[in-house]
Amino acid sequence: MLIIGIAGGTGCGKTTVVNTIINELPEGQVGVISQDSYYKDTSHLSYEERIKINFDHPRSIDFELLEEHLQQLRQGNSIEQPVYSFVKHNRTGDVIITKPRKVMIVEGILILSHPEIRDLFDIKIFVHADSDERLIRRLKRDISERGRDIDEVLLRYQTTLKPMHQQFIEPMKEYADIIIPNNKYNTVAVDIVKTIINERL
Repeated sequence: MLIIGIAGGTGCGKTTVVNTIINELPEGQVGVISQDSYYKDTSHLSYEERIKINFDHPRSIDFELLEEHLQQLRQGNSIEQPVYSFVKHNRTGDVIITKPRKVMIVEGILILSHPEIRDLFDIKIFVHADSDERLIRRLKRDISERGRDIDEVLLRYQTTLKPMHQQFIEPMKEYADIIIPNNKYNTVAVDIVKTIINERL
């Protein structure tokens, strides 16, 4: 099994890169795990307490469960990937049964910040995009998909997103095997990734 980690700041275009890689490979050979599924369970907190959590800090992620699941997949076992609700800021209680595949892609803003997780990746990719572009994408997504208002998104960006990006995400570039600049869509970088995957397969 080949495990690929794809990191980068919020709104950098990770999903586009993931989907392109999936579309370029034979059907059924690629599985995807999202870091977003592994936000810690916050059932013991009230909704008012949950909205105050800094979800852009590594301690908001259940890395132990993610590591356990990646080890399970590598051993050929299926896992129960948690389902997370961005509206309720908590896990829903549902799970997605995820089977091992020849290629497993793990994507998320903080996945390179955790050494034990980082060591499990055969290929580490960092998707880079201009900070203005990332903010615009984040605004559009949070307002249309997550029911946030513009003031809430901008406040979160200024107080948590930007400082956390500078502290925990941007410095992780140094661990990346490949950096994909995603201001203009970069087909060459994705072709290189595809070639590496095909060689390993």
